[in-house]
Amino acid sequence: MEGYFVYILAGRKKGELYVGMAKNLKKRISEHKNDLRNGFTEKNKVKKLVYYEQCDGKKLAVLREKQLKKWNKSWKIRLIEKFNPGWKDLYSDLNSVIAVKPNSVQTSASSG
Repeated sequence: MEGYFVYILAGRKKGELYVGMAKNLKKRISEHKNDLRNGFTEKNKVKKLVYYEQCDGKKLAVLREKQLKKWNKSWKIRLIEKFNPGWKDLYSDLNSVIAVKPNSVQTSASSG
């Protein structure tokens, strides 16, 4: 899996959410799962990969991450449930699942 990714982690269904961005998604999620970085995900036990999408380059990934961070929680939950209705941990599927690729990154939080 190449490129940049924006992802959402959850502690439990409809619980705490964390939005992040990474070039190496599998490595970054592993870091979250194994508490290799201090911060929100470690403190709040937010380790379940419930959504991710691939972006065309770092610039677009940063824009998309910022966009999703501005969204209210209900919008993020709708996005997750459209992509992953069972809130399954997608980490083990990273080598076999094709990432969602948005048509274009929109800069307005109200667009989604």
